[in-house]
Amino acid sequence: METETEMESRKRARLEKEEVTRRTNVDKVAVVGARWPALRQLEEIVLGTAHAQEEEEEEEPRKSSDDEELVQSELSPLQPPPIKRAAWLDEDDELEEEVDMKHRFRSDLMRGDAESTMSKQKLQQRMREHFQKSMGGAPSWAVSGGRKSPTDDEEEDEEEEDGNHDDLLRRTGTFVASSDSLPSGILKMKKCLHANAARPSEDRLSSVQFHPSAQVVMTAGLDCSLSLFQVDGKTNAKIQSVHLDRFPVHKACFSCHGDAVIATSLRNKMFYVYDMMEGRVTPVHTVRGLNEGRVKEFSVCPEGGALLLTGTRGYLHTLTLKTKEVVSSVKMNGDVSGVAFSHDGSKVFASSEEGEVYVWDVRTNRCLNKFLDDGCVRSTCIATSPNGHYLACGSQAGVVNIYSQEACLNSANPRPLKAVMNLLTSATSLTFNPTSEILAMASRAEDEAVRLVHLASLSVFSNFPVSKRKFLHRTSCLHFSPHSGFFSLANNKGHAPLFRLLHYKSF
Repeated sequence: METETEMESRKRARLEKEEVTRRTNVDKVAVVGARWPALRQLEEIVLGTAHAQEEEEEEEPRKSSDDEELVQSELSPLQPPPIKRAAWLDEDDELEEEVDMKHRFRSDLMRGDAESTMSKQKLQQRMREHFQKSMGGAPSWAVSGGRKSPTDDEEEDEEEEDGNHDDLLRRTGTFVASSDSLPSGILKMKKCLHANAARPSEDRLSSVQFHPSAQVVMTAGLDCSLSLFQVDGKTNAKIQSVHLDRFPVHKACFSCHGDAVIATSLRNKMFYVYDMMEGRVTPVHTVRGLNEGRVKEFSVCPEGGALLLTGTRGYLHTLTLKTKEVVSSVKMNGDVSGVAFSHDGSKVFASSEEGEVYVWDVRTNRCLNKFLDDGCVRSTCIATSPNGHYLACGSQAGVVNIYSQEACLNSANPRPLKAVMNLLTSATSLTFNPTSEILAMASRAEDEAVRLVHLASLSVFSNFPVSKRKFLHRTSCLHFSPHSGFFSLANNKGHAPLFRLLHYKSF
C-alpha cells in the first residue's frame, strides 16, 4: 500500500502537470485572441473575466519573440492582399486588335467600304453611338457629367446638383415615361379574338382591310363572300355579309373615302362595286377602252374616284369609277409584279418580274426614273411608306430590300438601307403602318411566315410571331388600322387573326 507521503507526492505532480497544460493553453489562446477579438470574448466566457484580466497582465512578459513575429506575420482580414505580378508579359497584347466589320452581326455599324476592319476601342464607341441613336440620344443630365470636382466652389456644386436633379425629373426619356417613338426589340401587343370570329370564311381568306375612318374591318375570300365587322377586340360583332354568286374574291379594297368596296375575282373581266351607303352591289361587266381578258390585280388611287388596273405584258390602266372607262395607260418592260402609290398620290412605283422598278408621274404618265432592285432575280411585291421616306421591294428569294424614296427618285442605282432576309420563301405581301414605324411582310408559301420590321433601327421585332402552336398559317394579306392600334392578317384557314398594338392608344 502507498504511504501518505507517496500519495501527496503523486497529487502534487498531477497538479503541476495540469498547471503546465493550463498555462500552455492560455498562451495559445492569447496569441490567437490578439488577432481576432471575437476569440478574446470567447476566452472571457470560458475562462472567466477575472482570469482573463490576470492573464492580460501576465501576457506581456510571457509572450516570446517568436509569438510576436507570428502575430505580425499573420495577414489581417482588413489589410489588402499583396499585388500579384504577371509571370509573363506578351508585347502583342498591347497592340490594337482589328475586328472584321463585314460579319453579318456588325455590318450595320459600317459607314462605308473603307471600314472593313475596325479596332475594338472604335467598335465599342460606334456601338455606343448606335445605341444612343436608337434610344433617341443621351439625356442632357447624363451628358453633363454629373457633379463637379471637390475643388470647385461649394455653392456652385450645390446649384449644379440641384439643376441636374431638376433636369432629371423633367426629362427621364424612355426609362420612366412612355416614349412617343416606337421602341425596337420587343413589340408590346395583345392577341385578340379573330376579326371575323362572328363569321369565319369557309375557304381561304384573300383580303383583310380596316376602314379608313370608321372602326370597321372588311374580310373577303374564296367562299364568294364579303363581310364587315365592328372592331373592339372582344366581340368584333358582324355588321353585314354579302354573297357574290360564283365569284370567289381574289382581292377586295375600300374606295379612297371608304364609301364603297371594290372586289375582283380570279378569271373574270367583271368586277363588283359594293356601295355601303345604299347597300347596293353593282357588277361591272364592261370597261370601255380596256383590252384585257381579266381584271385581277388593282390599286385604289389616293386622290379618289379611280383605280389602277394591272394588265398583261407590262400595262397599267387608269380607270375612273364614275364612267367605268380607261382614261390612260402606261407600259413597262416585263409583266407587272407590284404597284404602290406615293404618299401624295402624284407618283406610282411599279416593279416588273425581272426586278426593275419604274417611277411614273401620275398626271403626265412620264417615267421619272428606272432602277434595278439590288440583288433581285424575280420581283414579287412592292410597298411605300405613308410618310414618303421608305420603299420596300420583295423578291422570290424572300429578301425584302428597304430603300430611301428620295434615292429611288434621283439615282439610277440606289443602294438599299437594309436587306431583310428573315423570310425563307417568296415575299408576297408588304405593308407599312400609318406612322411609318413598322413594315409588315409575309409569305403565303409557308405557315407562320410573317415578320414585323422596326424601321427606325431597321431590325426585326423578336417576339412576333411567338406561339406554342401555329395560328397565323399561310398569310395572303396584311393591314393596320388607321392609327396603328390594331393589326390583322388573312390566312388560308378562313380566319383573320387580330392583334392590339399597345404602344398606340387610338384605333
